[in-house]
Amino acid sequence: MTSDEIKEFVFKIVVLGGAAVGKTSLINNYIEHAFKEDYKPTLGANIIRKDVFVDEINAKCRLILWDLAGQEKYRVVRSLYFQGCVGALLVYDVTRHGTFNDIKELWLKDFKKYVKKEGTYILIGNKIDLEDQRAVPKEEGSQLAEEIKASGFIETSAKTNENVNLAFKNLVYQILRNHGEFN
Repeated sequence: MTSDEIKEFVFKIVVLGGAAVGKTSLINNYIEHAFKEDYKPTLGANIIRKDVFVDEINAKCRLILWDLAGQEKYRVVRSLYFQGCVGALLVYDVTRHGTFNDIKELWLKDFKKYVKKEGTYILIGNKIDLEDQRAVPKEEGSQLAEEIKASGFIETSAKTNENVNLAFKNLVYQILRNHGEFN
């Protein structure tokens, strides 16, 4: 392969977290650079595609983003959606401590149970635009990320677009590292 040939990758990524933590809003912001105020729960799963180019390694990455429903009633079928997955965003709502507690006991457990060992994940604290309602301090999120051996931790706001692109970029770069493309 010559140095000017473009490498191509396809990565299946799941976005996990409780109901109404902002998974769909994060994806919509990342794909469409838009935020919708009205909440419509995801039914089962939504699948969205995005192509990104990683200049540093001359690579085109097709991301197949699986937005998994957070409601308990979908738990039975959720395992089917993990096949072929290489990465995840584990998302909690910084204003609802229960969604934070569910990361380790529910979402990460499912991810580890159904995804190959080399699957990578980043912890996301979403809705930082609601600082006056914050229930989970940033330090607590950082500690959990360390404890669960997440590849990273970042706080985002799907509403204001703060750190949304960075969250997805960090996950893609970590997946590429796992594939030996980065040091």
